[in-house]
Amino acid sequence: MTFEQAVLPILAGLAVGNVSASHVISNPNEWELVWSDEFDGIQLDRSKWIPEISCWGGGNNERQCYTDRTKNIRVSNGYLRLIAYKEKFHGPDRPPEIAANPNPKKAQPYTSGKIRTLGLSSWKYGKVEFRAKPPKGQGTWPAVWMMPSENFYGRWPLSGEIDILEGVNLGTTCPQCDGNVGENRMISALHFGDYPPKNLVRDTRVALPSHALPSDDFHVWTLEWGEGLMHFYLDGRKYWELTEKDWSSASPKAKGNPVAPFDQRFYIMANLAIGGKLSEDNNDKGVAKNVVPAEFAIDWIRIYQCRGDREKGLACMKGVEGDK
Repeated sequence: MTFEQAVLPILAGLAVGNVSASHVISNPNEWELVWSDEFDGIQLDRSKWIPEISCWGGGNNERQCYTDRTKNIRVSNGYLRLIAYKEKFHGPDRPPEIAANPNPKKAQPYTSGKIRTLGLSSWKYGKVEFRAKPPKGQGTWPAVWMMPSENFYGRWPLSGEIDILEGVNLGTTCPQCDGNVGENRMISALHFGDYPPKNLVRDTRVALPSHALPSDDFHVWTLEWGEGLMHFYLDGRKYWELTEKDWSSASPKAKGNPVAPFDQRFYIMANLAIGGKLSEDNNDKGVAKNVVPAEFAIDWIRIYQCRGDREKGLACMKGVEGDK
């Protein structure tokens, strides 16, 4: 469904009772759409996304090469499809921004897809929302996340990382999970602090109220991000709130700035990793032989900014003083 198809009936309903759609849209404390991809075409929109081509494993010992092939990155029937396969592949070790010169070749036993807005679009504060269906299986690791467009405070993680959605080993053995369906928890996380091994992470796990597998259907994830404050939602239900007291940066540039490093412009990306420390060390361990082909499907991704408060983004956040 396109953004227009979803919104126009709502606006028409708002016009009833002498409340006009134009009046609603002009509210300064409303989120304003500034960027979106509805994936309604027949190929990836290269004006919005650049596929990452690398085999380095993301710093997590992942087992895939990310390619620019339509086999791994496909747009069809209104969805972005990031698809992983088992196939030996040789490609460049690292993406350009962190590559050595020359950039050596590396081989991996899987291929998959990863797309980024790096170099094209980035945002400071706003609402990030997407509708997605992650895959299940031991060794799958889909993610939608954000990184700084410039490392103003220094290399990772001094400049921060925002993980909105990570799905790790969905449907696999999980004695502590409710619902008798296996691993049904999704992860959200922030990375910050000092250089490894002094880096810090704050994360949470969230399951659907029904305890069903998130891989069974599409769901909507939302990040509301303002100065010194973040709210995370799943299908409209807030499950996590963080304030500036929950993060920090060891960078000298962050001294005296309590909201650093999450006060800079960040870009967004989506990928499907196979293997890696987080997935292989948990649940049923390793990578299951029959886990691929695996597909991470995304219906749409939308970015909003607060119409009347782009500087801090707080006026549009639910539950914040001044929110209407």
